[in-house]
Amino acid sequence: MRRTVNLEGMPQIHFLDVTNRDGVQTARTGLSKFGKTMVNFYLAKLGVAQSEIGFPFLFHEVPYVRAQLALQQAGAFHDLRLSGWCRAVQGDVEKAAPLGLEHYNLSISTSDQMLRGKFRGRLDRAAVIREMVAAVRAAKQAGVRTVGVNAEDGSRTDDGFLTEFAIAARAAGADRVRYCDTIGGDTPGRIGERFAALATATGMPVETHCHNDLGMAVANSLAGAFGDLAAGQDAWINTCVNGIGERSGNADLISTILALRHGFGVPENAIGDPIDLTWARRFAAWASYAFGQPLPQHQPGVGVNAFAHESGIHADGALKDHRNYELYDDDTLGPFPADRHARNGRLVLTGEYGGLAGFRHVMDDLGVDVKDEDLAFKLVQLCNAATGRPLTDDELRLIATYPDELALLYPGYTS
Repeated sequence: MRRTVNLEGMPQIHFLDVTNRDGVQTARTGLSKFGKTMVNFYLAKLGVAQSEIGFPFLFHEVPYVRAQLALQQAGAFHDLRLSGWCRAVQGDVEKAAPLGLEHYNLSISTSDQMLRGKFRGRLDRAAVIREMVAAVRAAKQAGVRTVGVNAEDGSRTDDGFLTEFAIAARAAGADRVRYCDTIGGDTPGRIGERFAALATATGMPVETHCHNDLGMAVANSLAGAFGDLAAGQDAWINTCVNGIGERSGNADLISTILALRHGFGVPENAIGDPIDLTWARRFAAWASYAFGQPLPQHQPGVGVNAFAHESGIHADGALKDHRNYELYDDDTLGPFPADRHARNGRLVLTGEYGGLAGFRHVMDDLGVDVKDEDLAFKLVQLCNAATGRPLTDDELRLIATYPDELALLYPGYTS
């Protein structure tokens, strides 16, 4: 049975989604800058606390970052916090800081394996701490509100140095330390104990970043988060939509939310974010379409078989009372999308080579109030050219509503 615990005034769990950073690094896939914008749109609809939107020190991310900040200012992302990822290198931070992001995660490797096999003697433990401290101080001096410090390969870093690293980060002004299970080899019992010890020793939250090489990214993320709570600290869980990410992927966003809401033994009200799962299926289906990665039929909550029954015993039980064979309700995940671009039969679309008549027809069919027809039409053409596929209903609605902000994605192309 689930424990019922009143968490009012107690530490809680928050989501920091890394689809737009770790997810887009996935081999054989990728997103346009407009696609990354849509990820932020859906994360905001879901009620996730923070999105790691990308790499603000890279030249080709600059227009995208500016567009995200403008969209945030215009209210497109509600309360979603936008954060950047940098190496824990002072120069990277100083290059990125003028863009105005208020949240950062700064990353550097900490394990002996990485010191030997990656840095090849260029950095030792003392140098790793010096580099990290200089980067944190540069971020804080630039006015960054929150800084997380990433211990890459933290799961293979010994307890003593990991604690020394985290304490030095806090002294420099860091707000959290990210424990990265970079090669996905951790196990729930071990990671829970390490999080509790590290959060206790440092007095600050330890952020989970779990890869799925052993199929335990969600389980490890929950165990690490519970270690934080046991130490009296808030927990931050890194996720990716549909569990994408390097190699075998990262902790799946929807699965993690479902586990925290419906897992046996999970405290009531453990999640501190205002999660709205009615957007889950729309987000998962859009991400599958945008990334070009089919969504498994058995994907928790959002796969087409997640609530399907065939065997006699199961079907009989589900027909009598669906709760006999279902842990949570089907309708809590929202409807599967039925976008116009996927319709069969006679259809007019709008895109890269479309005309104004087709654009107006599509927007009228969607019931969208277009803010600036000329600019929105240009953006539809540009965004369709960037994605190489028909635009979805949600994409068209965002373009119609926020054309001025989205135009920042394409400097020099819309005037």
